[in-house]
Amino acid sequence: MSNIIVLGAGMVGSTMAIDLAKKHKVTITDYSEIALEKAVRKCDKLIPIQLDVTNKNELQQTIVPFDLVICAVPGFLGFETMKSIIEAKKNVIDISFFPENSLELDALAKQKNVTAIVDCGVAPGMGNIILGYYNERLKLTDFECLVGGLPKVKKWPFSYKAPFSPIDVIEEYTRPARYIENGNIIVKEALSDCEFVDFEGVGTLESFNSDGLRSILFTMPHIKNMKEKTLRYPDHIEYIKVLKVSGFFSEEKININGVEVSPLDFTSKILFNEWKLGDTEEELTVMRITLKGTNEKGENKTIVYNLHDEYCPKTNTSSMARTTGYTATAAANLFLDGLFNEKGVFPPELVGKHKVCFNYILNYLEERNVIYTLVES
Repeated sequence: MSNIIVLGAGMVGSTMAIDLAKKHKVTITDYSEIALEKAVRKCDKLIPIQLDVTNKNELQQTIVPFDLVICAVPGFLGFETMKSIIEAKKNVIDISFFPENSLELDALAKQKNVTAIVDCGVAPGMGNIILGYYNERLKLTDFECLVGGLPKVKKWPFSYKAPFSPIDVIEEYTRPARYIENGNIIVKEALSDCEFVDFEGVGTLESFNSDGLRSILFTMPHIKNMKEKTLRYPDHIEYIKVLKVSGFFSEEKININGVEVSPLDFTSKILFNEWKLGDTEEELTVMRITLKGTNEKGENKTIVYNLHDEYCPKTNTSSMARTTGYTATAAANLFLDGLFNEKGVFPPELVGKHKVCFNYILNYLEERNVIYTLVES
């Protein structure tokens, strides 16, 4: 039994803490006492600590006794929090999905003799793990990830519910999307290149460019074509584009009756209620990973992994929390079992390339009924 601390008691953080508490001693922290109380109500094994991760000294002192840190803080806090964890010489699994390049902390992690596994969710996360595994076995030319979290009940106008903060979703709609085409990095506006794609059990969804390749832009530069696209129900993108073009996502403050307010803050506040996912509201996660390449005999191969996961009423756990959180707890147990102990910062593709790690993670997810089905041709 290891002693683990989870930073962040949100939807995914609490799901990970509860999963890890099955075989480890787990402490959970958050700035919000309400979030901590909610987590402990779901699992009384958890030890709650109120903590402000932006207080570096307090954070570093708090994590001293622990064997492993799980970082599930909001994205805008992620980079500095992980830097503080590494400086404190603590091994860490991170799912904060911060916008900065995690590989900038690689030299520090090596210097401090730390293992840091980052971006360890569903996407980024499992897509990278699958890519890393097949990159060792095929000469890959193409990688595509289509992924989305969706409510089961479509409510006009957006037909969408956010399992996390609307401001993080809007970031996905505004940050320019990078992808690789014929070996070149292409930068396009988010929400561009809309296409309809059919998914069994869901129907027709709309895909659009989003900036989800992250580390693989740098770790897999030899793959000539790589793209990630986000999935939503049809018409969602059109309504988002209306808001975007009309200036509702602008960060530039405007004066309303003597009060300075940014349209983005206003829009996020309005959409918070519209997009808020209820505690027991049914939602689903769909993902399709497609890889193309040749084997050592020169034969063309296409590898497709499909995921269709739904809210679990038995444990009252959202699909997004399951698919994201259990990938990270798989990586945590993998590390604690001594199957991966290299030092430095490792995006998931650099973990998944090892057959033992790849199989461990897939089996761990399958035990929790998160099933990736393989179609090979």
